[in-house]
Amino acid sequence: MSLKAGIVGLPNVGKSTLFNAITKKNILAANYPFATIDPNVGIVTVPDSRLEYLEELYIPKKTIPTTYEFTDIAGLVKGASTGEGLGNKFLSHIREVDAIVEVVRCFDSGDIIHVENSVDPIRDIEIINVELILSDLEMVQNRISKVGKKAHMIKEREEKLEYDTLKKCEEALIKEIPLRRIELDKEELAILKSFSLITLKPIIYMANVSEEDAIIGRNNYTDVVSEYASTENASVIVMSAKIESELAELNDDDKKKFLEDLGITNSGLDKLIYATYNLLGLETFFTAGPEECRAWTFEKGMKAPECAGIIHTDFQRGFIKAEIMSFDDLKEHASELKVKEAGRMRLEGKEYLMKDGDICYFRFNV
Repeated sequence: MSLKAGIVGLPNVGKSTLFNAITKKNILAANYPFATIDPNVGIVTVPDSRLEYLEELYIPKKTIPTTYEFTDIAGLVKGASTGEGLGNKFLSHIREVDAIVEVVRCFDSGDIIHVENSVDPIRDIEIINVELILSDLEMVQNRISKVGKKAHMIKEREEKLEYDTLKKCEEALIKEIPLRRIELDKEELAILKSFSLITLKPIIYMANVSEEDAIIGRNNYTDVVSEYASTENASVIVMSAKIESELAELNDDDKKKFLEDLGITNSGLDKLIYATYNLLGLETFFTAGPEECRAWTFEKGMKAPECAGIIHTDFQRGFIKAEIMSFDDLKEHASELKVKEAGRMRLEGKEYLMKDGDICYFRFNV
């Protein structure tokens, strides 16, 4: 599954510094607005100690972790929805992502200019939210004007449901309520899927703090961001983009020691990836053997044939059975043979709901 998170925020809040760190790329990070002219895309590997264990056990020719795509989208400003700054060009990039990571400045610094000339995280969040809401509102109203007359004249259930759903969205957006905060059933969500509405996408707030506050894990600014995020059941990740930038230059052993010296358990990037996975309802299954050990991302609730299809469409089309053992069982018994001897290897059919940590061999015939 190709998964994308869009990093958004006002100029000079630490977006590009964070992006540089997590992708180890040297994109332009300058102390002025619009340093990022084109959306920058970087692929990060998802840390998973289980895959490391499988690699040690099977000693495969290659090991492939699951990945996540981060897109750094140029800093938005007031009026972006009407073309201010670099305008609608960048709002269109946000529509292409699965989740939004909104970077919020939660540190004081006289050296780094704030586009609004003061630090106020809630004001910053609301500036971004209003621009995203206005962009969605324009799209919704344009669609309403096209389907409205048809819905009233023909009175087909599908047309009426689409019209009613759009009107429900319009009402919320006019009140400056992001669509992720309103209740929508499966049918309504299915109707809205093709529109890629930005405020319907799940969001994580990334509070960018000083190095000192990253060690503490909070400050007065992050407290108000957490309170705001609780109104929409959103997560807040507190991290220092500066620390992440330093970590990016280290190898794994030095990185671990650096974090231990700071008294931090996980890097900010790890926290961000885990939070994004949880937000999108994602889990991991594995395929393992002497040729390859690989992690695969799937959505909670997917059945075995659907997960087989993630590997190859033929696997799903010709699915027969899935031979499955759990990672915990493999680790406990230390070999596939002993897992089988313990009766913990099992054959599952088409209705089996995949679980996080399943290690699979799919049987198929096409």
